[in-house]
Amino acid sequence: MDINGAVVLVTGASSGIGAATARAASRAGARVVLIARREERIRQLAKELGESVALAVPCDVTDRTQVEAAVGAAIEEFGRIDILVNSAGQGLQATVDAIDPDDFRAVLELNLVAPLVMTQAVLPHMRKQATGAIVNVGSGIIWSTLPGSGAYSASKAALQKLSAIARAELADEGIAVSMMFPSITETEFVGTVRGNVEDALQMEASSGLVPQSPERVADTILDLIRSGAEQADLLPEEFGGTLKS
Repeated sequence: MDINGAVVLVTGASSGIGAATARAASRAGARVVLIARREERIRQLAKELGESVALAVPCDVTDRTQVEAAVGAAIEEFGRIDILVNSAGQGLQATVDAIDPDDFRAVLELNLVAPLVMTQAVLPHMRKQATGAIVNVGSGIIWSTLPGSGAYSASKAALQKLSAIARAELADEGIAVSMMFPSITETEFVGTVRGNVEDALQMEASSGLVPQSPERVADTILDLIRSGAEQADLLPEEFGGTLKS
């Protein structure tokens, strides 16, 4: 899909991969809808990008009513929705015996259910156009068996399966669903995980992976949108990805 002139909704747009994706899409000529809970940050980003081509919509993506209102605001402002990037997410660091079920439910709501609800909200508009692109941001951690990562990995593995089936279901309607698998990325992510932040920081530090910039992830997401490919990753081959040493 051509990004120039498209309308792109990005969740988690207040920081990290989401904010970098919004900036990259804007540079490529898209109009962007910035969706996140932190209103001040997305309004500042909208001002940076240009308020005639960027719309900030405060939204908790785990709340269906807010999601539907955000999609309605995008349609009212720009008249269409071409691309959805589900970037919002949160980690959970705890061994299986220590996972707080309430934390697990919250992570599943944000990492798995919210992308589904966002997809359901934009699909009627994409179907009217007979074209669209949806990119769900997963994690390369699903190819590892790292102690303490079970709950988070499970949420992202489930998102991968959901995305693969959505891709098969929507392909004949001209809507491409793709998965992005980043490696460790230089964002606020680890510091905001549920559970044991210290263990999460230690796991990241001892992983052997060099953190990548969110801008690199964003560029890869845009490549996915353009190609419509099923997935892309930024993991070295020795960690289960496709990047050659």
